[in-house]
Amino acid sequence: MSPIAVQATPGNRLNVDISGLKNRQGQVCLSLFASGNGFPSQGDRAIRKQCVALTAQAVRVSFTDLPPGRYAVAVLHDTNRDGQANQNVLGIPTEGFGFSGNPTVRFGPPSFNETAVNVSGTATTIQVRMRYLL
Repeated sequence: MSPIAVQATPGNRLNVDISGLKNRQGQVCLSLFASGNGFPSQGDRAIRKQCVALTAQAVRVSFTDLPPGRYAVAVLHDTNRDGQANQNVLGIPTEGFGFSGNPTVRFGPPSFNETAVNVSGTATTIQVRMRYLL
């Protein structure tokens, strides 16, 4: 009996296109979650994180080699590059933010289920629109 050749297949890709940036200062940081555990504010519980310096070009960030499933993305426009979501004394975010699915944000962050997208096939592309409260 001859051996069977098994070829590894790459995982899925999630492309995140970011629009609505107030300016091109600092960087955008994305956190990818595979469940509601820690979403969206506990970045240490994200399965992947990426920060990208802003330039004049359009912003697209890709997460590669993902197994098929449901994922949610939280985006921060980190204008001062300190790696944190800064707030004023009232707890209102002073930097831009966005989520996959672009849910309406009222009194606090959306849930994982409100923002989750299905990733399957070779590439899934989503658009995240940034929001600024101040």
